[in-house]
Amino acid sequence: MDNSLKIKDIPQNERPKEKLLTYGADSLTNSELLALILRTGTQGENVLELSNRLLSELEGLDGILSANLKDIISIKGIKDGKASQILALSELFKRFKTLKAAKRDIKITSPKDLASLLMGEMNSLNQEVLKVVLLSTKNTIIRVKDVFKGSLNTSIIHPREIFKEAINRNSASLIICHNHPSGDPTPSKEDIDITLRIRECGNIIGIKLIDHIIIGNNKFVSLKERGLI
Repeated sequence: MDNSLKIKDIPQNERPKEKLLTYGADSLTNSELLALILRTGTQGENVLELSNRLLSELEGLDGILSANLKDIISIKGIKDGKASQILALSELFKRFKTLKAAKRDIKITSPKDLASLLMGEMNSLNQEVLKVVLLSTKNTIIRVKDVFKGSLNTSIIHPREIFKEAINRNSASLIICHNHPSGDPTPSKEDIDITLRIRECGNIIGIKLIDHIIIGNNKFVSLKERGLI
């Protein structure tokens, strides 16, 4: 028997749905927004109480967005169904700005432009991911693509994978971007070596490497601004 308490069991003036429809989504708390997604609570706990507990045990929105399946289902009362809802929400959030970046009318004029587009997706990743951002002659984005996942080093990263995509898409120039799961975007020696190697290949091919951006915890480093490229 399902003893879950639903949103309709909460007094009408306290229901997140009614508050949203009357006052707008920005009037809701984080727990109320999460309650609208989860829809039902658990036995002896309504959905708002469950949402508050989730935010507490996972240490806020940042924790929810970076939690994996094991983290979520370890919480009392959370099974595969609700865990799937939370993971889907997290993945949509991570993809949002990258989907925007796929539009050709977005122009990159500074490292901050690109970092702000990718920060939401990349600062919560649990492993390093290297992306290539292909640019037109007007510095508008042609495509953003993952080319490598895992610890970066010069013996594994092959410039051919990066420039193959650039040639196929008629890219005039490109930017590479990767994250540091530690949260510290300070470039390592490997980061610098990889950048110089890719820049050299780009000069030979005729597709310029404009920058290498490293993303940490809500902060970034541009190797171009550091004078390293």
